[in-house]
Order: sequence, then C-alpha cells, then structure tokens
Amino acid sequence: MSAVLAGAASAAAAEVEASLATAADPTAAAFFDVDNTMIRGASIYFFGKGMAGRGLVTTGDLLRFGWQQLRFRVRGKEDLAAVAEAREKALSLVAGKSVADIVAYGEEIYDELMAARIWSGTRALAQTHLDAGQRVFLVTATPVELARIIAKRLGLTGALGTVAEVEDGLYTGRLVGEPLHGPSKAEAVKALAEREGLDLARCTAYSDSSNDIPMLSAVGHAVAVNPDTGLRAAARDRGWEIRDFRTGRKAAKVGVPATAGTGLLVGGVMAGLALRRRHVARSRPLAKASRAATRAFR
Repeated sequence: MSAVLAGAASAAAAEVEASLATAADPTAAAFFDVDNTMIRGASIYFFGKGMAGRGLVTTGDLLRFGWQQLRFRVRGKEDLAAVAEAREKALSLVAGKSVADIVAYGEEIYDELMAARIWSGTRALAQTHLDAGQRVFLVTATPVELARIIAKRLGLTGALGTVAEVEDGLYTGRLVGEPLHGPSKAEAVKALAEREGLDLARCTAYSDSSNDIPMLSAVGHAVAVNPDTGLRAAARDRGWEIRDFRTGRKAAKVGVPATAGTGLLVGGVMAGLALRRRHVARSRPLAKASRAATRAFR
C-alpha cells in the first residue's frame, strides 16, 4: 500500500515543463532511471557532496553515505537497513529547511558536480523520443526537487521522484509514502500514465538496475542501460534490448574492486571538502568588504 501511495504522490508532484506539455505523439512517453542510467554514479551522493562543500552536511555524514554506496556496488545488492538509515539521516538534515533554499543549492550543485557526468549515449536516447514528439520523464528515488532540476537542465518533460512532506514551504522531515524505489516506481509510472493519458503499451522505460524490473515490465518496450548482473540476465530472458555505454571495463561487471572504490570515495570526500574551502574563500572578501563598510558608516 505504501508503494501505491508513494507512486501516487510522485505522479501528483510531477511538474510538466510548459513548453513540453503538448506532444505530437501524446500517448507515448519514455521513462528513464537516473543513477547509473542517465548519470554516472548516485545523484543523491553528488548532492550530499555539494552540501558538504557548503558546510550543510558533515564530512562524517558524507563518509557514511559513501561507504553505503560502495558496499552496494561491491555486493551488487542493497542493504535495506542501511537504505532506511540513509533515508532517515537525509530527512533529518533537511527538516525545517526551506524548499526554495534546497532547490537553489541543487541547481548550483548540478552545474558543479553532475552536468559533466551525464551519459551522452543515454542523453541521445532521450533526445530520440523528444524528436519523435514523445514526452520524456525521469523516474528516480532521488528527491523530486532534485529530479526536476536534472530534468529541466536536460530539456526533458518532467520527473518523478521521492516526495518529502512540506508545510509552509519547509520540510517536515517526513516522507509521503516511501522512497520511489522498486515497485513504487512502477506505481508512479502507472499513475502518471493515467493522469496524462499515456498508453503504457506504447511507452519505453530505461534502467540499469534489477530493482527496476517492475517499472520495466509495466511498459511495452524495456531497455537495460549499463545493466547490473541481475538486470542483464532478466533482459536476456525476456528479450529486452541492452545498451551499454560504459568503457574501460567489462560490461557485465557490477561492482568495483574495494581498493578502487575506496579511492573514489576518498576522492569524493576530498572534493566535498575542497568545495567547502572554495565557498569559504569566496565568502571572505565579501565579509571583509561588509566589515569595512560597517566601520565606514559608524
């Protein structure tokens, strides 16, 4: 039941770009997962790294989240307890904060850390649907506000994402339903299709993860992009198309060696700290000028 609620909430929160609201082919659409499908890596991790750079998330928080991401990549499956812990921590960090402020941070962070990580091959697939007059949506467990930013930057129609409860423009620290993950994604796609008059048999879905098999199964055409081992096997069994845009490693490889993953994680943390130093450095001249102006008018 919570999956249905999460899907309905995400569909209700989906904002369609006005310029793309009317499609030449109104009953067909494409749905793209984000992490490791549209973007290399986890979008929420990059967002956390950017927040750490602004002093809004601690280095310890970033390390813990990064370790969870690394453990998932090495083991090839999610630890549900760790996912729940990360979710609760993320919610506690934004509780009481302004939605407008978080969105503003998200726009900056996308430009700084995510734009260069978009898979050009996946972006080209999305463009083929747009060129065919179809609408294109992102579907992700990432908070819907961040998902919208990514969709807007890529010129897509809109996004489905995890919905956090908001009161008076501030996050309450609670979710509406559950994270948009697994079966919840399929429910969101179905709810959006009903709202927008889409024929799911004419729609296409793209993902890298076996967790998204419910979403891929909900549409007429499924494509495994940069698939993990489970999804690659399922795609072969079901005759789904496979696209792999990864280079420099075997396409079937799911995880990364622990040493390499640790290096990436440490690099991410250091990048977050470097961003923090950069923002502090930028603020110092302004603070100095402000103090000088204050003294001048005393």
